[in-house]
Amino acid sequence: MAPHSTTDNDGDDVMQDTDAMQVDDTPDAPAVKSEPAVKSEPAVKDELEGMFDDDDDLMIDDEANDFKNGFGKTSTAPISDILSASPSDPEVMLQFYSRLFPWRQLFRWLNHSEVPSTDFANREFAFTLHNEAYLRYQCYPTFETLRRDVLKLNPSRFEIGPVYSARPRDRKQVPKGSFKPLEKELVFDIDLTDYDEIRTCCSKTSICIKCWQFVTMAIKVIDVALRDDFGFQHIMWVYSGRRGAHAWVCDRKARKLDDGKRRAIAAYLEVVRGSSQSGKKVNVDRPLHPHIQRSFDILVKDFAKNILEDQDPFRTEKQFDRLIQLLPDTTFKSALREKWSSTIDRSSSDKWQDIDRLAKSSVSKTLNAKQLLDHKQDVILEYTYPRLDAEVSKHLNHLLKSPFVVHPGTGKVCVPIDPAKAEDFNPDDVPTVLQLLKEIDQWRTSVKEEGEGATAQARVPDIDKTSLKPYHDFFGRFVQRLLNAERQAVEKPKAEQAVKIKKEEDLEF
Repeated sequence: MAPHSTTDNDGDDVMQDTDAMQVDDTPDAPAVKSEPAVKSEPAVKDELEGMFDDDDDLMIDDEANDFKNGFGKTSTAPISDILSASPSDPEVMLQFYSRLFPWRQLFRWLNHSEVPSTDFANREFAFTLHNEAYLRYQCYPTFETLRRDVLKLNPSRFEIGPVYSARPRDRKQVPKGSFKPLEKELVFDIDLTDYDEIRTCCSKTSICIKCWQFVTMAIKVIDVALRDDFGFQHIMWVYSGRRGAHAWVCDRKARKLDDGKRRAIAAYLEVVRGSSQSGKKVNVDRPLHPHIQRSFDILVKDFAKNILEDQDPFRTEKQFDRLIQLLPDTTFKSALREKWSSTIDRSSSDKWQDIDRLAKSSVSKTLNAKQLLDHKQDVILEYTYPRLDAEVSKHLNHLLKSPFVVHPGTGKVCVPIDPAKAEDFNPDDVPTVLQLLKEIDQWRTSVKEEGEGATAQARVPDIDKTSLKPYHDFFGRFVQRLLNAERQAVEKPKAEQAVKIKKEEDLEF
């Protein structure tokens, strides 16, 4: 079986062998020997639905109340005792998973329905434990069983894989060749390390609000392309927790795409090509493709501030020599090099204006104005267009870090980003797990001081006491829109079939 890839969007992409570090006998793992190797989807659905006496139990509004029904355990340690711990401390993570992680919404998102189905039961989860063990092919019929296992194993993070043709735990029990991935969200990965050759404010794992604008520009370009060019509607952007963002395209037609179609979409969106040692990285035909023209119209508005001013990428001789290489006409380029070499401290904004000034001075008789304009457009695209990790998008069996997990290095929660407000998102404002636990502790203290007592505390879910609530609510609204679309997709064919039958009946008279 081919290896599967994982990523945490922090430069730690690895290829995990399908059985590498696999633990099949995790606590409470469902037995498989006494069950048939493969069940039909209707049979599995009937079995799953039979686990519940009342479907209304699935509609509890307050996830915190689920713990009263024995669906999981909360940490018994006082929050105040762990506020000085490391963000990745097991006790800190247990507090987070038991108090703040949106388990029910995660289930609804991946299950595409309120009623348990194989969309969730056959979905792979992978856990990274605190001892660095990596557990693959975990699966769960409901969010309660997932949460129970997470609280027991207490991983530092977990990842989400595809929906398989059988339960991932049963992969060795099914006939050879019949265990295969059937669907998964189309995903995209933006990592600021891919911009290290052009960002000047930070490098490697460091980021700031200036270089975060590369991610902002990427979100604006990719989001509109996915919606306008491919018709996708349910696109969730998620902060990686350190220096990047993930896009999860959740539309039914996106989830069903095979590897070939995923590669085609990734290639369509790829414009900047080549390694850091290569020459010109943007080589596009003229007239520009509508997608590239639209992207350019978006990006050119950000070029002056985000690139020329904030990054100042042409300041040094080595930097402006790179710019000169991207322009046409030998005589014109020599004139620019001579001018900039004599004024080494000239800003990138001034140097960019020098290009037009010098072109108008007729310093070169062979310079073609249209050719110069095209090359300047290519420069703008090279310094602003999204740099995607295309391999993440190409494969159905790729694993990607779950939304709302905690980044072990920064302690920040991987929260969703509203693409309509991408320019307002600041990674420095994203809450850390310790900050959230401190907010719960401070809320409890303030309630006690006001004399409202334990009744008031029990009445308010922990999520409502923290700055994570807006992100949680945004995720909930996104999931509800997705479920509405899924319901319509099922009901529309039924309605059309009913109309067809009615017409046929009418024709009989």
